Amino acid sequence: MKKNLLLLAVVVLLAIIPLFIQKGADFEGADGEAEAAIGEIDASYEPWFESLWEPPSGEIESLLFALQAAIGAGFIGYFIGLMRGKHKEG
Repeated sequence: MKKNLLLLAVVVLLAIIPLFIQKGADFEGADGEAEAAIGEIDASYEPWFESLWEPPSGEIESLLFALQAAIGAGFIGYFIGLMRGKHKEG
């Protein structure tokens, strides 16, 4: 139990410390950074394709990303629990 609480505290600190170290920094996604870097390297570059659907706002995009992460984490947690349960049975 103490080990789990210690791990949880480390995860929380890893999430919070950058906010204090890099005050005022933009924590943007890698997509925008990659697009800017490609533009600097080759200004004539054109994307191969366009998105099929663009979310109406940044908040909706963040919500969908968080939902995707939650579903993935739920699947991984379920799989680990299932494997651990099978290991305890056999």
